[in-house]
Amino acid sequence: MTRLWMGLVALLLAGAAMATPTPMPSDDTAAIKAVLAAYKTALERRDLTGVEALFAQRNEVIESGKVEGSYADYVTHHIGPELGHIQRFAFEDYAVTVEQEGDIAWATETYRYTIVLPDRADPIVRQGAATSVLQRKDGVWRIRALHSSSRAPKPAATTP
Repeated sequence: MTRLWMGLVALLLAGAAMATPTPMPSDDTAAIKAVLAAYKTALERRDLTGVEALFAQRNEVIESGKVEGSYADYVTHHIGPELGHIQRFAFEDYAVTVEQEGDIAWATETYRYTIVLPDRADPIVRQGAATSVLQRKDGVWRIRALHSSSRAPKPAATTP
């Protein structure tokens, strides 16, 4: 009888171990969104000081069909000089979705942005989207790849 009880207890413990859920990796959505928000805020401030810390050592930036190279290349040859000529850069209707698998995450951002230039009467308004791949290393999320594109917004539908 003792063997029967011991066998039942062993089966119960084995079943409980199998029913115990495996711990899921932590959901770092807020930390990932904070990295993307910091980059967006720097663009709006038109000051990229310290932004390189948001990017992994190995990274790539693609904008509207052009491989810009690393973030350092992008700042030196593209966005850095452009920001020096912009009076205002503002995002609107910003939305972001994030998915995470272990130490890799990908995010999709959608937004409208407005750029005001000193020598242009009308602002530049664009509908944009970006996909970012981020990697967690030593507990810190950084951007490994950023691909953004934009187009003129479609005109609003008119009602008769």
